[in-house]
Amino acid sequence: MSTPSERSDLGHERSEPALSAVVDERRRLTNLAYRMLGSLSEAEDAVQETYTRWYAMSRQRQDAVESPGAWLTTVASRICLDMLGSARARRERYVGAWIPEPLPDRTEWFRGPASDGRTEPADPADRVTLDESVNMAFLVVLESMTPAERVAFILHDVFRYPFAEIAEIVGRTPAACRQLASSARRRIGATQAPAAATAGQAGVVRDFKEAWEAKDIKALVDLLDPGATMTADGGGMVGTVLRPVEGGERIAEYLVHIADKAPGLTLLERTVNGRPGLVAQHAGVTVTVASFSLTAGRITRIWAVRNPEKLRPWTENGQS
Repeated sequence: MSTPSERSDLGHERSEPALSAVVDERRRLTNLAYRMLGSLSEAEDAVQETYTRWYAMSRQRQDAVESPGAWLTTVASRICLDMLGSARARRERYVGAWIPEPLPDRTEWFRGPASDGRTEPADPADRVTLDESVNMAFLVVLESMTPAERVAFILHDVFRYPFAEIAEIVGRTPAACRQLASSARRRIGATQAPAAATAGQAGVVRDFKEAWEAKDIKALVDLLDPGATMTADGGGMVGTVLRPVEGGERIAEYLVHIADKAPGLTLLERTVNGRPGLVAQHAGVTVTVASFSLTAGRITRIWAVRNPEKLRPWTENGQS
């Protein structure tokens, strides 16, 4: 998570309307917008709109901005706040469950060779820092918050902005913003598994992969919590269950059914939003990205993203 010293203060760079400094803000803004929106494509749109507004200003108005970094953050946050409001209405019409867009680890996935022959990292996924504030369980909880709660919490608890500045962004008093963040924090605390619960996640995911490949229902059941839930997101674009599959046995049976229906499915261990996960490929094309949450060494939640529009960072950037 960001510390106060990492927050931008570009007011001293006035000799060149801070062109390079303003451009350098893109990574931080993308990190901010992705956490607020849960969608890389929407985060890109928010950041692009932020820069459009900056460059639409005259040079004189740009020079009058004391801290371009703070200005960009304020504008991007307000754009995200507006987008969250409209997104809630859109997601009510969404076919099936809506799951945040999964992100690959930039050290595992690449765009391909650049013009000079070197391997070029994925972009803009490579600009999102993968920490605890982007694990899938965290992002799913963020989806349950009001837009104002989410923005206040992300700005304060993740990016360490003071409530006085947040108040100007969300149009509330500092005291109200403090209450928003506190409410959001309670939601997070009630659902997040302790770090110890996820320490062995890589080994459990590997065992799960092997059991799935072997179509071993008993082994799958042993790895799943009896009350486990699997949620899939196809967005109405591909076939998948529209409601969560509940119960370890039902999930195991469903997974084996999928394996029977899709011979040739290849499972790969990959980092998904900073934690061990699985990627399913068919004929070399990524068709599913799965995230996991564990408690006491057993899988309690599986989030399977199948919507092709959300798999863009995984399908455009083939593995090196």
